[in-house]
Amino acid sequence: MFASATLKTLRLPWWFVVASVGLVPLLLSGCGATGGPASNDRPSGGASEQAAGTITAVSGLESLSGLVTVDGSSTVFPVTEAVAEEFQQATGQRVRVTVGISGTGGGFKKFTRGEIDVADASRPILKEEIEAAKANGIQFLELPICFDALTVVVHPTNDWADSITVEELKRIWEPAAEGKVRKWSDVRPGWPDQELVLFGPGTDSGTFDYFTEAIVGKAKSSRTDFTPSEDDNSLVQGVEGNKYALGYFGYAYYEPNRHRLKSLKVVPPGKTEGVAPSRETVISGAYVPLSRPLFIYVSSKAVQRPEVRKFAEFYLRNAGTLAAEVQYVPLPQDAYAKALTRLAKLEFGTAFGGHPAIGISVTELLDRPLEQ
Repeated sequence: MFASATLKTLRLPWWFVVASVGLVPLLLSGCGATGGPASNDRPSGGASEQAAGTITAVSGLESLSGLVTVDGSSTVFPVTEAVAEEFQQATGQRVRVTVGISGTGGGFKKFTRGEIDVADASRPILKEEIEAAKANGIQFLELPICFDALTVVVHPTNDWADSITVEELKRIWEPAAEGKVRKWSDVRPGWPDQELVLFGPGTDSGTFDYFTEAIVGKAKSSRTDFTPSEDDNSLVQGVEGNKYALGYFGYAYYEPNRHRLKSLKVVPPGKTEGVAPSRETVISGAYVPLSRPLFIYVSSKAVQRPEVRKFAEFYLRNAGTLAAEVQYVPLPQDAYAKALTRLAKLEFGTAFGGHPAIGISVTELLDRPLEQ
């Protein structure tokens, strides 16, 4: 199932049972493997109305065969990989699904050139990507799948920081910080006079785009003297390995590693109390500005193939259960119903005008009109 053998290392270090939160382990092997947990072992689908542990059947899978290619966001990867595994099992392995993690930007580059069928994205498609798709005769279905709480993390022995303000995060990450904000004490008086060691997503990552837009005020505007990676698991290992580290990535990579990391509460502008990332704070709208929708984009050319169209349908019918399994926030069931209607009617376009979606609410997500 993995796009390359190098991806096999992603699962084993961090998919494990966390009994206190009911996280079910996903133990995967190589391409086309079927080592995922049995459907009756799955935890609750949270905001989704699917019964706990239930994988919803989709008709017409028995006659399918072929290949579905997916690439893009490492943040969306855990959900898509879980869906891909279940879909392959449901088709009796007659359809193979490959899932890569070249980052949201890298995935869109392949998607707009017609090299892949589905793009995983941790931000909406941008104007230049829309134009690239048009130049190649590609339209797209924009399908929200869940919400994420982008999480700021430090080393577990960090005993001086429990929360951080949006202003302080900007002070750390803005381009002007390079060469100037080098120590923890440069961020807040009283913090250690020790080097601030930074880890973050690479520039092809939608997480990088979203974070810089939400915190700095402009997408891709960031200091460059940090350790980047498109692989969030590498960021986990980086922060874990240095007492004075700070990094950020999607909540699904924090939750199963919470014994190896410490998350910081984020104090929104104009507030005095920090808010911890969680399903509850995302749904309530309290975790701002770092809660965000996640998407898959399906090519107008690829969706004509039955295996791709059925994969997208299977994804939407099971996204609630499988997103909750990897600790993301499922959409309300009526939102998945709207997305299924969009798929059935082949309603192409984007609801975001080629811009990042900062501060959008769960309920607003599928009510915006689409633009070609």
